[in-house]
Amino acid sequence: MLRLPTFSYHRPKSAALAVQLKQQHGREAMFVAGGTDLYPNMKRRQQTPTQVISLQDVPELHQLEVLPDGRLQIGAMVTLSTLEHYPTLKLHYPGLQHAIREISTPLLRNMGTLGGNLLLDTRCTYYDQTHEWRESIDFCMKSKAESICWVAPGSPRCWAVQSSDSVPVVCAMEAEVELAGADGTRTLTADALYNDDGIQYLTKKPEELLTRITLPASGGWKASYLKLRRRDTYDFPVLGVGACLWFDGDGVVTKANIRLGGAGSYAIPATQSEQLLVGSKLTDELIAAAGTAAMKPARTMDNTDLDVYWRKKVAPVFVARAIAACK
Repeated sequence: MLRLPTFSYHRPKSAALAVQLKQQHGREAMFVAGGTDLYPNMKRRQQTPTQVISLQDVPELHQLEVLPDGRLQIGAMVTLSTLEHYPTLKLHYPGLQHAIREISTPLLRNMGTLGGNLLLDTRCTYYDQTHEWRESIDFCMKSKAESICWVAPGSPRCWAVQSSDSVPVVCAMEAEVELAGADGTRTLTADALYNDDGIQYLTKKPEELLTRITLPASGGWKASYLKLRRRDTYDFPVLGVGACLWFDGDGVVTKANIRLGGAGSYAIPATQSEQLLVGSKLTDELIAAAGTAAMKPARTMDNTDLDVYWRKKVAPVFVARAIAACK
């Protein structure tokens, strides 16, 4: 049985106190939301904080409300199961609601939070193993300060994969996230929260706390999410396509965002597919062409489940289906 390492547990009553604790303990401290990612990682000794700062007792992180301008504001600690059954999300944001329903199992969705899923650690076949297994082949650069990536031994960077179901669709929708730090709060687009790097995959400062996510007001656009995995339950995505299209009154696409999750260290923009869609109405031929154009950015590597070459060939199919779902 894998056991948790020894640590001190803190339960601050406000976001400011949580940030203060993180600053006080520095690299020895980590925030925990639902714990569905951090605690398994701690058991495998991938992360070994001596100070764990729980966000359960921070009331402002549990808020969920529709703003006067129609936007939906979601506290980072709102559970996935709450959002899965939230009527406003079902009615106005079905693409995100579907993505949330695809995350793990009902039990873990009762524990997991949207904020935690957005900050999910990147994953890799060689990294997500026990400490003893990784030690036996030598640690990689994500595990320790070593110089090798076992996926691409000649590469100077880590290729661990962003495997969150919510990230591709939240980025495609141009949602905003709020971060609280010692110098106050700052707001940035969801896209700007991520780096194309398996280790430094977030632009968030270590002491900053993700406090809320704000979704755009509904109307004039539609989003969708499609997920590829070996089993229909529990598995992380080996490909997750988030698409969001904006339309004018005649049904012409005025803007398109398509993000590929599970294919790289961040949600990769399918830029050429987006460009093909803008300025035209959706037809079967256009959707097929936009799907084909997604082959190039789907730079799959042998660091997750299923055959790497098959996953790349399947990407255009899933992109086309995600676009069609936005009709």
